[in-house]
Amino acid sequence: MKIGLYFGTFNPIHIGHLTIANHLAEHSDLDQIWFVVTPQSPFKKKSSLLDNYQRLEMVFQATKDYDKLRPSDIEFGLKQPNYTIDTLVYLEEKYPNHTFSLIMGEDNLKGFHKWKNYELILENYSIYVYPRISEGKTDTQFKDHPKIHHVAAPIMEISSTFIRNSIKDGKNIRPLLPYAVWEYIDEMNFYK
Repeated sequence: MKIGLYFGTFNPIHIGHLTIANHLAEHSDLDQIWFVVTPQSPFKKKSSLLDNYQRLEMVFQATKDYDKLRPSDIEFGLKQPNYTIDTLVYLEEKYPNHTFSLIMGEDNLKGFHKWKNYELILENYSIYVYPRISEGKTDTQFKDHPKIHHVAAPIMEISSTFIRNSIKDGKNIRPLLPYAVWEYIDEMNFYK
């Protein structure tokens, strides 16, 4: 099976994440999309994150009605801070019958040359890039690379930071969240 790995803190997961993942599941050669909930990104402060399992629960709630979308806690047991290359190697060993690809926004591709072992990732894995509105240019080595596939997914300019801040400010942002995720956030009194 061809698995697309969509990494993120998903703090919280929102309709932008779901729209992109579902688009890739339905309009690419990927069989499933796994939302890999990252416990700690090397580029983000851990203090701003909800508990790992609370974020995993939100991803479960958001994806439970989609056959091709799955939550993944695979990084919870790996040494922190974790890097994408380590997760990819671990997944290949754990699931030898699957092939894994990365899913990333165009904004992340612009900084991809800063990732640990990015050359090794490019050598061994495909990358599916969805459009984002962002500043800067993509490194020329990534423009026509045979392992990098640009996907004409909808441009989603929704951020988890905006959602958290809006909830804190008492704004109604329910349309930006899957209903089950909104209910869970409301019930647990998150981000207030």
